[in-house]
Amino acid sequence: MDLSLTTRDEGDRTVVAVGGEIDVYTAPKLREQLVDLVNAGRYHLIVDMEGVEFLDSTGLGVLVGGLKRVRAHEGSLRLVCTQERILKIFRITGLTKVFPIHDTVSEALTAVG
Repeated sequence: MDLSLTTRDEGDRTVVAVGGEIDVYTAPKLREQLVDLVNAGRYHLIVDMEGVEFLDSTGLGVLVGGLKRVRAHEGSLRLVCTQERILKIFRITGLTKVFPIHDTVSEALTAVG
């Protein structure tokens, strides 16, 4: 399965909708997208993972790297995910303490801090 990425701006925030699998083969595409957004001055990112069917450690590494990049600019990276199998990965790795995880994009857009 391939990875699909679409981005849209919502005020000062950028929503990155991700679909498919984030693994060792597709993660570089997501990393490149996040780097390009930060380089373009987009420091408040929302990664919508509702369409993600699989996530491995490489994908987690890309998300953590993206978080470090935006934080270097006083930015934020929020996740949107309600799928139990993906949420379980964040819980097991302790990343629920690192990433704000929301149920909907609109909830992530209105979140402050």
